[in-house]
Amino acid sequence: MDPQGGSSEFRFEKRRAAAVVTMVGGEVARGSFFIAGDTTRRHGGERIADLLNSETGFFPFEVEGTNEPRTVLYNRSHLISAEIFDDEAGRDPDYAVASRRPVSILLSNGRRIEAFVRVARPVGRDRLSDWTRAPEIFRYVEFGGSVLIVNAAHIVAFTEV
Repeated sequence: MDPQGGSSEFRFEKRRAAAVVTMVGGEVARGSFFIAGDTTRRHGGERIADLLNSETGFFPFEVEGTNEPRTVLYNRSHLISAEIFDDEAGRDPDYAVASRRPVSILLSNGRRIEAFVRVARPVGRDRLSDWTRAPEIFRYVEFGGSVLIVNAAHIVAFTEV
């Protein structure tokens, strides 16, 4: 390995993906996730949801501010939601054919959102209860003109509208 900082076969180039994160305790931060341009998990590079669902513990987030940007390590379990500005959800092959369901979601911070979720299950197994039992902790929710990635552990109540 080159001690002068040359490339490594284990190094992945990262790109920034803009988002606004909401944390337990009320902190809201605008900034960027660092996601891999290439990944072995899927074609087209890593998505923010992939990063959040990949493991437990902390993730780096570059926070924009009045001074120079700074990187903060946030604990995934304390992330309530991330508003994203990319159509990464739409890159899932089944996203366009999944049933779109209107819902009201009450989050642990007291915020209630009227939104849509996509249930990508076979007909007859595409109920909202099936969506709630999905293995991913972080899930896409269509909210207004935005997409939120919501931590299912912070969903207090979930109602079809």
